[in-house]
Amino acid sequence: MGAITLKNHLLVFLLISLLAVARSKPLSYWEIHIKNALKHGQRLFVHCKSKDNDLGARTLESGTEFKWDFKVNIWDTTLFWCYLRKDKQRDECRFDAFWVEKKTEWLRIKCKEHRCFWTAEDQGIYLLDGSRNVDEYLHPWKMIPYPLNKYGS
Repeated sequence: MGAITLKNHLLVFLLISLLAVARSKPLSYWEIHIKNALKHGQRLFVHCKSKDNDLGARTLESGTEFKWDFKVNIWDTTLFWCYLRKDKQRDECRFDAFWVEKKTEWLRIKCKEHRCFWTAEDQGIYLLDGSRNVDEYLHPWKMIPYPLNKYGS
């Protein structure tokens, strides 16, 4: 009976410790924006997700945006990535839209007040540098190879 009591006490101690750590570190709140700034009325296909949350696929009309907000998880492992494709074209881009920085503050500096503004333009993907209020070119479009036909060419 003593071993069970010790095991229960240890479990309670671990739970209380975990709660204390969770309460001592407030979970940061973030907002991510993906904007379609493609010219000539081009539409933009967007699909963003994390390990735990699939935000769904959508097509953005020119000049519109998709945004979501979230709190960083207690383990500081939150990561969102996005796949973007120009509608009816062979240009695509895959990139991390948010990650928890443990050694640098690059994203925190760019994303002023925990808001990241990603923009898809004809040349590629830009992130608004909130510290300088300038869009910074980060990711080029990559051409999707044509699918192979039944003859392998």
